[in-house]
Amino acid sequence: MVYIKEAHPIDLWQTRANLRDGVLVSSPRTEADRSSNASQCVRDLGIRLPALIDGINDNVERDYTGWPERLYIIVPGGRVVYKSKPGPFGFSPKAMEPYLRQALALAAAPQPKPPSALKSVTS
Repeated sequence: MVYIKEAHPIDLWQTRANLRDGVLVSSPRTEADRSSNASQCVRDLGIRLPALIDGINDNVERDYTGWPERLYIIVPGGRVVYKSKPGPFGFSPKAMEPYLRQALALAAAPQPKPPSALKSVTS
């Protein structure tokens, strides 16, 4: 999951669902603000997926047309093999299923070793 630009910050306009769910964040001015908003949303909405955070410049949102929310399947190597219609009503698990199976098969396949000149990065 990638947390992108806030759709309904309290300083612009609000939805009943955000009020009901207590997801009330302001438009971020800094990377730290964006990170704080993302943490609050993940925590308050009970999201159980790893979450990355788009930068304050919103490059991921622009590059992937992430708003309104969309589902993507990205296979090893970074190729996008599936992009849903805008959500939440454009999501179709049946349409996504064959692409997800393909991605899982590719991820399970043995990956070539990098040339010896390249080093892997560990955290």
